Amino acid sequence: MLNGKPSPVLGFGTPSQSLGDMDAEAASRLIAAAADATLVIDGAGVIRDMAFGNADLAAALGGRSASIGRALADAVAEDSRPKVTDMLAEAAAREVPRWRHLNLRAADGSTIPLLCAANQVHGSERIVIFGRDLRLLTSLQQRLIEAQQAMEREYGRLRQAETRYRLLFQMSGEPVLVLDAASLRVLEANLAADRIFGGQSSFLEAFAVEDRPSVEAQLATVRAAGTAEERRVGLIGAGREALLSASLLRHERSSLFLVRLAFLGNERSEAPVPEIRTRLADFVESTPDAFVLTSSDGRIITANPAFLELAQLPNEAQALGEELSRFLGRQTVELDVLMAQVRGRGPVRLFRTLLRGSQGAEAEVEVSATSVLDSGVPCFGFTIRDIGPRPAPIPEGSSALPAAGQLTDLVGRVPLKELVREATDVIEKLAIEAALELTGNNRASAAEMLGLSRQSLYVKLRRYGIGEAESDEEG
Repeated sequence: MLNGKPSPVLGFGTPSQSLGDMDAEAASRLIAAAADATLVIDGAGVIRDMAFGNADLAAALGGRSASIGRALADAVAEDSRPKVTDMLAEAAAREVPRWRHLNLRAADGSTIPLLCAANQVHGSERIVIFGRDLRLLTSLQQRLIEAQQAMEREYGRLRQAETRYRLLFQMSGEPVLVLDAASLRVLEANLAADRIFGGQSSFLEAFAVEDRPSVEAQLATVRAAGTAEERRVGLIGAGREALLSASLLRHERSSLFLVRLAFLGNERSEAPVPEIRTRLADFVESTPDAFVLTSSDGRIITANPAFLELAQLPNEAQALGEELSRFLGRQTVELDVLMAQVRGRGPVRLFRTLLRGSQGAEAEVEVSATSVLDSGVPCFGFTIRDIGPRPAPIPEGSSALPAAGQLTDLVGRVPLKELVREATDVIEKLAIEAALELTGNNRASAAEMLGLSRQSLYVKLRRYGIGEAESDEEG
């Protein structure tokens, strides 16, 4: 109703004719049947009367007695109070009613969602609010959200499972393929299968010519019965024999073969090692740092030539089976501590200790260790670097000077007086070289930059062997 007149869109066209003379009792029954809950509000916003068209809703709200006499703003939840204010203001201004979601407080303290619209009674300050119970809709929405969340969790588990199985598929040492059952086209293959079938134009071409009819017959049996016994076949590219097994898979409207090859005897271990691993093994053999692989109890499994040299052993056979603690560590307990650290906390780096040779020689070493798996059996790898002795101190008067980073290595070997002199010489030489570089080898400018006289600079140039002082400059 707009400005006291029925809206041509929302109201009846001819209410006096269609509804006739309707008394208050008939109007109240009509209004109560039109909504789940109907509230009559006075001009101050206080509930003066209520009617229910839904018995469950009436019981949940505590009936009329629980709400009559209360302000509507107090009967709703905190988040619905601004909506109540706007709704009553629009009704008082006789604007077109708008439906709003209000949460009414129930008798047990919970909230009940209602979809409400307000309209002011013509010729009165009273406002009638119609409410529709949204509990069923809210319950359905909540169940929908929970179902969506359950689906997301299930999709996440499926994605994780797919990732794990794909990783297992690729890491398998046996060739595994997925073929199209109709054309025998390779759809998927793991790394082991790709090395055998990757260079072939079709699946059958990887097998020996005399074994191809047998492979076709086995796949035909699988297509008909779903499974078949393993067959022994020969592989052209690998030059060895394997047991071929296949299973039938159904995917939508197509059929797939899951094919697996199991190499016979010890031929699996004779598979060609990737070139990069061969290079890595060559590097370990030729590196100047010692490398040792031990079993879990500390006995040597393999060692490179650098370790044999430090341990003063003539060949690797003399080291195999020996306890590493015989050579490494100032005391036996040191190696035990090192291995315990690797077991508990992971790789250990730059552990300083002593390595003893079989002939009595000793060397200061730094050890880095980690745990590795050898055919599924845990073992330990040690990298050992000889860190002593360092070059002897350079005699006084020599033109060659130690680098600044080497001065700390002289502590304890050279008296402090000589160490300070060596450090001063290094600093002077570096400063003079830097000044000459900055000034483009202009010695007069370099002397001024360093705060020296030119004569003093020429003396230091001769001392450190930096260029040659010209006679006219010296004069």
